[in-house]
Amino acid sequence: MKYICALLLLTIYLDVSATPANHIFVDRPARTIADSDTIIKKRSISAGVSYGSDASFFGRTGPVKYPFLSSDVIYNTKSGWFVYGSAYKVLGSIPNVDEVDLGGGYVYHINPKFSGNISYTRFFFDRNALIIKSASSNDINFNNSYDWRILKSGVVLDYLFGESHDFFVTITNSKYIETSWSIFDDKDYLSFNPAFNVILGTQNFVQKYNQNHPGRVGFGYDNSQPIGPPIGFQKYAGHNSELDLLNYSLKIPIAYNRPHYTFEFSYKYSIPVNVEGILRNHKESFYNLTFYYVFY
Repeated sequence: MKYICALLLLTIYLDVSATPANHIFVDRPARTIADSDTIIKKRSISAGVSYGSDASFFGRTGPVKYPFLSSDVIYNTKSGWFVYGSAYKVLGSIPNVDEVDLGGGYVYHINPKFSGNISYTRFFFDRNALIIKSASSNDINFNNSYDWRILKSGVVLDYLFGESHDFFVTITNSKYIETSWSIFDDKDYLSFNPAFNVILGTQNFVQKYNQNHPGRVGFGYDNSQPIGPPIGFQKYAGHNSELDLLNYSLKIPIAYNRPHYTFEFSYKYSIPVNVEGILRNHKESFYNLTFYYVFY
C-alpha cells in the first residue's frame, strides 16, 4: 500500500506541477469523448458506433468473453458543458439492449497544457444483462491531464455507486502523433495515440455481481458450471474494499481522420493483478473498431 500511495502522489505531482515544456481510457466503457483536447470551444454533435471483442470494466472482465456493439451521441456547447447518451448490446445475450447510459458534464482549461472535465453518468441495465459493471448504476468522474509535449499524463478519479460502492484511480501516459502526409487527398491523415495505463481501485462490485448472477457463465444462462467457488466468496469482501492495484495495460490505436469523421482500430494488451478469486481473470488482448462523425 505504501508503494501504491507513492506512485499515485508522484503521478499527480507530474500531472499538475510539471514545468511547462512545449493529446482515459483511459480504458473506459465505449463512449464518444467530449471535445476536451482543444481550447477553441465549438458547439458540436458527435455520433459514433463501436465494436469491441470483450466488455472490460476497470481492468476486469466477466466469466466469459462478451463481445459488444455500442452507439454514442454527445452534444458539446461553446461554454464547455456537454450531455451524452450511449447504448450497448452484448452479442448473443438475451436482452435487445443490455445497457443505456445518460450523463453530462463540464470541460475546463486551466491553461493550454492543463485541462480536464467532470461528469456524472447514470447507467440503466436490463435485468438480464450479464456484463460485470451491472452492479454499479452511477459514476462521478473527475479527469485531469497535463500535456508536457513528450507525453500527455492524466489522472482520472471515478466514484461508482449503486448496489455496490467503488473508487478507482486511473493513471495514464500517452503520446499523440499524426502524419504530416495525406492518404487520398490533402484533407485526410493518420493518427496514433499509444498509451500505458495503470488502474487502482476497490472491487466491491465483484461479489455483488456474483450474488446477482449465481452460476450463470454463458450467453444462454448455462447453469452447468459456477462462476467461481460455490461457497466462501464472502471471505473476499474485506480485501475488495481496499484500494489496490488492479490492472496494467498498453493500448495502441490507429485512426484514419477526415474533417468530420474518423475510423479507428485499437489493440490493447491487459494484465490484471490482484484478481478477486471468483473472476479468475487473466492476461487478455482486446480489439475495438470505432467510427464517429462530428457535426459542427
